[in-house]
Amino acid sequence: MSRSRNIILASGLLAFAAAGLSFPFVLGTSRMRPVIDPTKPLPPQATFRGPYVNTGSQDIGPDPGRNQKL
Repeated sequence: MSRSRNIILASGLLAFAAAGLSFPFVLGTSRMRPVIDPTKPLPPQATFRGPYVNTGSQDIGPDPGRNQKL
């Protein structure tokens, strides 16, 4: 009984992993309409959020270790 239970569990886990790994490919190749409709204007949340998406970045300005003259 233990061996058959392990086989059922392993095949279930493999099926779950295969479904999860194939989901991006299925979603990318489906012919569904796009998530954001380009013919409509952006919602207010998206227009407000736009300039503030990357405000926490610490990588601003030139890199001091790059393009140094030797």
